[in-house]
Amino acid sequence: MTYLDYQATTPLAPEALAAMLPWLESQHANPHSSHKAGRAARAAVEVAREQVAVPLPAGGTLSFTSGATEALNWALKGCGEGRIVTIATEHAAVLDTVRALEATAREVVVLPVGGDGLVDMAAAREAIRPGTALVAAMLVNNEIGVIQPVADLAALAHEAGALMLCDAVQGYGRVAIPAECDLIAISAHKIHGPKGIGALWIRNGVTLDPLLHGGGQEAAGRSGTLSPALCAGFGAAAALAAERREADAAHVAALFDAAIDALGSDWVINGSVEARYRGNLNIRREGVDVNRLMSELRDIAFSAGSACASGSGRSSHVLRGIGLTDREARSSIRIGFGRYTQTEELTAAMKRIDEAATSQRVSA
Repeated sequence: MTYLDYQATTPLAPEALAAMLPWLESQHANPHSSHKAGRAARAAVEVAREQVAVPLPAGGTLSFTSGATEALNWALKGCGEGRIVTIATEHAAVLDTVRALEATAREVVVLPVGGDGLVDMAAAREAIRPGTALVAAMLVNNEIGVIQPVADLAALAHEAGALMLCDAVQGYGRVAIPAECDLIAISAHKIHGPKGIGALWIRNGVTLDPLLHGGGQEAAGRSGTLSPALCAGFGAAAALAAERREADAAHVAALFDAAIDALGSDWVINGSVEARYRGNLNIRREGVDVNRLMSELRDIAFSAGSACASGSGRSSHVLRGIGLTDREARSSIRIGFGRYTQTEELTAAMKRIDEAATSQRVSA
């Protein structure tokens, strides 16, 4: 199997697995217990917290969560009264949450994007005004890889007296996170860590209403028993990402160029070519039946869009948001690659995808 779905999840790093194993095999204490074994577990959690916080701004608290979805829900629902402004191409964890809030009479503004996938800054300046409580934007789009001008949006938010929430899930460990953010959501399994753990970074002085009520065990009052194994795996993955950041970036850039070279000229890149994370290649070709393509190439793992919307029957809201027709959106695929992708396997897969798409047109 050639795995090219890094935006959905990344392979677990051996170093992350090694950090987790002791806490799965023999060290089972609750990190919130006061006895010696509990304190040892707590110490492992705190080491992981420091490792995960390295790429984040100074002057904040990192609270572990069950994943980025919880972190985003916490920030959106806990930020207090006022307007929420977000972007049409955000992840469902943001868009579905703000729709739920809108149903309770909360004012929500969803900003459009241009054909390149970048937010309409004129619309942003008009919408982000006094009375706004929170602006939410994804740093790197999970479907098309476009990098939003989060620092510019944060400046508008702060001028209006609002907080800036950054969904940094796809960019954490890869793309610099603007220091102007007030809330940052991240996830372990996008950086070769385990599934089931994420975090919300909260700037000092920012308070949020709790999302979960209970023991308030975690930083900033998040309730629930932490898993030392998941925390340790997240920490090890974060430390490895920091250590390998330049090498990983160079490898991904080379892979992107190799993938483009291997494709035929009939493919079009969706979203900005310049303002993007190059480990994401979202492309379309006129007339391609993506379901048939995926069926014919079952030994290549790639995507027709976000894994979170898989099986919904709807074309991608992100691709429609950048102006693609339903037909164009349905003829698009997402190729994701990274640290453990070999150039030869990627180019071979791209050529097979191109050949299969060409075969469809010939037989049509």
